[in-house]
Amino acid sequence: MENTRKKVYIETLGCQMNKSDTERMLGILSHFGYEPSDEDEAVFFIVNTCSIRKLSEDKAYSKLGVWGKMKKNKPHIKIAIAGCVAQQEKENLLKKFPYLDLVFGTHNIYELPELIKELETPAPDGSRKRICAIRDKAVPEKEFNIIRSKGINAWLPIMEGCNNFCTYCIVPYTRGRERSREVEIILNEAKKIISEGYKEITLLGQNVDSYGKDLEGKPTFAYLLSKLDKLEGNFRIRFTTSYPTDITDDVIETVKNADKICECFHIPMQSGNDRVLKAMNRRYNRTQYTEIVNKIRTQIKDVTITSDFIAGFPSETEEEFNDTLSAIEELGLDYSNTAAYSPRPNTPAGRMTDKFIPSDIKKKRLAILNNIVKAASKKSNEASVGKIYEVLVEKIKEQDSKNGSKRIAEGRSRNNKVVHFESNTAQTGDFINVEIKEALVWCLKGTEIRTESSNNKDKALQDSIV
Repeated sequence: MENTRKKVYIETLGCQMNKSDTERMLGILSHFGYEPSDEDEAVFFIVNTCSIRKLSEDKAYSKLGVWGKMKKNKPHIKIAIAGCVAQQEKENLLKKFPYLDLVFGTHNIYELPELIKELETPAPDGSRKRICAIRDKAVPEKEFNIIRSKGINAWLPIMEGCNNFCTYCIVPYTRGRERSREVEIILNEAKKIISEGYKEITLLGQNVDSYGKDLEGKPTFAYLLSKLDKLEGNFRIRFTTSYPTDITDDVIETVKNADKICECFHIPMQSGNDRVLKAMNRRYNRTQYTEIVNKIRTQIKDVTITSDFIAGFPSETEEEFNDTLSAIEELGLDYSNTAAYSPRPNTPAGRMTDKFIPSDIKKKRLAILNNIVKAASKKSNEASVGKIYEVLVEKIKEQDSKNGSKRIAEGRSRNNKVVHFESNTAQTGDFINVEIKEALVWCLKGTEIRTESSNNKDKALQDSIV
């Protein structure tokens, strides 16, 4: 029987939350006759956008341009833009891109069925319908299928939005204020993820440590973590992102004592200088950030702490930039994401035009910052040599060598180190004990440890695994 389902292609840009939103869009659309496809077969195209930096916005516009040219030969196709750029630009996008059919924002995902129905219903005068649907507040969550990406890792949003209003960030304007999902809804979705065979769940939120403050009874993030940790199954739990001063002692204690929660914190610092942090409206100083990092490291064995930094924030001096470099080294951060400052519309920092750092200086600082991050990553990895990690295998690949082809497994340790090792038997989704032999800048290389017992219950071995 011929497949009569319509084809949809979604291009996803930006953060993990956008990837999760795309999975939900695909699930919703599956209820209404659509299935995922590549661009060649699709009749409905959506670009799910990120506006955290101008580069991401430009990528979205470039993709729309490609589809617009395609529409000249295929006038029946529909083109939509979703996500943060849509939330931010609204009707302006319909004016800017005449071939665009639908604009819907971050708060309108669960209205997608109604929007598609309206778009596909002919106008009384026969004209082409063009729709802009942007809400200031999210509509209530509805129960639909979720079409998750294939693999072993699953995204699980626990909250959305942000109340911090950092001066450089557009997220509070595009995602809105913090909104937590109910504990039971999260637990039920986690159980379904586990039943579908996923081995790792990443909890998502712009600020996960603020979880529950808007819910009745104010369940804490630590409480949610403890409930998830008690779910049956052989799987891991990760979470991102944490705001430094919102990390409570209870969260640290919960991670320390948990069976399934990974020993890894992503804690954006953004700058190592107190004046710049204040200008960014970050609610901590360098001393406070250092105290939080030291507290986590003191209590949790072999924990990985990663961060984010911005180079060239408006008015940042060379000396203040150097404070960021020294912070990475002094704190022993394992890895950091970096970016040159990108002005965003409607943000306080975006209006500091008289204090903007010239582009060439920003690029120079970013290059220096990346070299420091690279050195920090290598130093962190070198400390892993000789340790035994439990690695969750994510992919298998064949690697050519002088002695023939090798079968290389790639995965991550609990503390989020990328590990490569040779194995003839490892499969995607396996948990394998690996002794680390070599440290590279971005990954580790090791040797699989084989035991006589298939369930790896050897006590001496278990006691040595990190």
